[in-house]
Amino acid sequence: MKKKNREERKQTICELLNDPLYVPMKEKELAVILQVEKKDREELHLMLDELLNEGKAEMTKRGKYQKAEIEVLIGTFISHPKGFGFVEIEDHAEDLYIPENYVNGAFHNDTVQVSLLPNHGGKRQEAEVVKILGHGITTVVGTYEQSKNFGFVVPDNAKLASDIFVSKERSKGAVSGHKVVVELTDYGKNGKKPEGKIIEILGHIDDPGVDIMSIVKGFDLPVEFGEKIMNQVARVPEQVLESDMEGRTDLRDVQMVTIDGEDAKDLDDAVSLSMEGENYVLGVHIADVSNYVQENSALDREAINRGTSVYLVDRVIPMLPHQLSNGICSLNQGVDRLALSCIMTINPKGEVIDYKIAETIICVDRRMNYSDVARILTDNDEAAIAEYKVLVPMFQKMEELATILRKKRKKRGSIDFDFPESKIILDKEGHPIDIKPYDRNVATKIIEDFMLAANETIAQHFYWQEIPFVYRTHDTPDPEKIKKLSLFIGNFGYSIKTTQEEIHPKEMQKLLAKIDGTPEEPLISRLTLRSMKQAKYTIDCTGHFGLACEYYCHFTSPIRRYPDLQIHRIIKDSLRGRLNANKIEKYKGKLPEIAKHASEMERRADEAERETDKLKKVEFMEDKIDEIYQGVISGITNWGVYVELPNTVEGMIRVSDLPGDYFNYDENSYEMVGQGTGKTYKLGEEIKVQVRATDKIARTIDFIIPKEED
Repeated sequence: MKKKNREERKQTICELLNDPLYVPMKEKELAVILQVEKKDREELHLMLDELLNEGKAEMTKRGKYQKAEIEVLIGTFISHPKGFGFVEIEDHAEDLYIPENYVNGAFHNDTVQVSLLPNHGGKRQEAEVVKILGHGITTVVGTYEQSKNFGFVVPDNAKLASDIFVSKERSKGAVSGHKVVVELTDYGKNGKKPEGKIIEILGHIDDPGVDIMSIVKGFDLPVEFGEKIMNQVARVPEQVLESDMEGRTDLRDVQMVTIDGEDAKDLDDAVSLSMEGENYVLGVHIADVSNYVQENSALDREAINRGTSVYLVDRVIPMLPHQLSNGICSLNQGVDRLALSCIMTINPKGEVIDYKIAETIICVDRRMNYSDVARILTDNDEAAIAEYKVLVPMFQKMEELATILRKKRKKRGSIDFDFPESKIILDKEGHPIDIKPYDRNVATKIIEDFMLAANETIAQHFYWQEIPFVYRTHDTPDPEKIKKLSLFIGNFGYSIKTTQEEIHPKEMQKLLAKIDGTPEEPLISRLTLRSMKQAKYTIDCTGHFGLACEYYCHFTSPIRRYPDLQIHRIIKDSLRGRLNANKIEKYKGKLPEIAKHASEMERRADEAERETDKLKKVEFMEDKIDEIYQGVISGITNWGVYVELPNTVEGMIRVSDLPGDYFNYDENSYEMVGQGTGKTYKLGEEIKVQVRATDKIARTIDFIIPKEED
């Protein structure tokens, strides 16, 4: 039974169950009404099971099916160490609160069915877990603690409320202080602890690199490539073959460069620029990775599984083996490489008036880095200008065009969050020795602007071709979150306009322009970002709110993002006339799952990156106990005040440590208010703090207010 027909039949069953004249009946009777043939009875049974799991139907004690009396929703359970939890439901603005008595055995990351509880005036909707549909966690990383006849694992993940019991014979010889991976054999219920068996010992908690490896294992990030994959990689040529050049546009005489960070090794984008009268001819040339990663090969399946490269503080976990990403798929200086090129003719207004998408053969003239290009364009450094004399006129025109493109994007409402990002510097042992801000200079902006132009052009082309495709979309923010943001910024004298509960990105942009350079800028910027939805990969072109554009995709990084690689295959099929009806049907069938999985893997990578950064920031502050810093209040909750230091390190002052009064959190004004004195702590307020404690396991830093500030 085809998926579409199956969904239609499920819908028919739902309609029947919702009919007020419908009398509950058994599966056989339903089969007669629906005229289901004997060969399809098993399929009907499976569909009814799915409807039960989805909460759209329920079964009576006599085994008859009927419409579900209580609305049941499906989501992901997020536990809290104190016993309660939340359920995240896709497309729901707010998570549902699950009181401790209604958790009913759900474990962190379980897929659960919940039913809504009566709302007794609380601010958040409450719900009860009625069924556990599947476990999202099968292994846990933590620290082993040994007792006489047994042991237990203290999870690294602070959301896991309980230690995991491990019998002596299942401990694999672990001793106290070992970082381990434990496989869950029992999830625990009704006060009983979860149980498990140790499947891997990562090393002692104090061994170099074990802290990061614990996070890698905790997020189940694949590290090594299997033998079959490496054998496949070994057969990939080190140089471009003559046979692979056939039928391609030869651009080896076109002046082009790569511009990347100094330590970049996988160079997947090159740029070229020339003039045709007053118009700019911009070429964005992307490594043709798909030529070397064949669809459905072991290498391709591994790339799909990984979804993205993961950039941790001390290592990169690549989507593709380094032999590919740093070798034949890297646009290295002075060697022939295969590429997919998007060559755009852009007028002085920044409008793309013509473009060509082509399979090409290129040869990069120079491998540039951001710093050297900035020395030429910003610093007018004579030595750099002399060294790159032949390329300087092109760089000047690139800066000119990038400025035009940026102004055009800004005019339509594109939002530019320019947060102070940091780079954590480690020594050879992996210990943090410094935290430096990333330099976002003229060169980084040029590359950003050019990649955005290519991504938009490619997305628009394939949207109008009506070809199955993978888009990068960013939905309009949820009205409730915008309402909260509006209330908050009102405290600072700012406002945003909304129409019919929607907001235009231009309003966000105007707000960011108003707060530019003010003390409250970092805070309002972050709260504005938090009020927006996450960007994701979809097969529907619904636009990108943050960029204020209708068409957008990820085309420019096939070495490190699977959606880009998938898009390259579609482009090449289109260019070669291979998009017949069968191929289109194949893409329609597989692209939704690829887009969904890539979005999930991107979120996993982002979380892992954040956790390693937090870990190293805590370690950086370990020897700074009692030191005093000037910071800014970056967050306020019922349990404390978060303060961010200029180096992006964030810690918390517990509410019980706020001196001179008993403080309560005012949700409406986002303030901590003293009951007796009326003293307030507000978001964006500058404050002096003293480091009191650090906790590497929990990845937290405790601040207090120094005595002279009381």
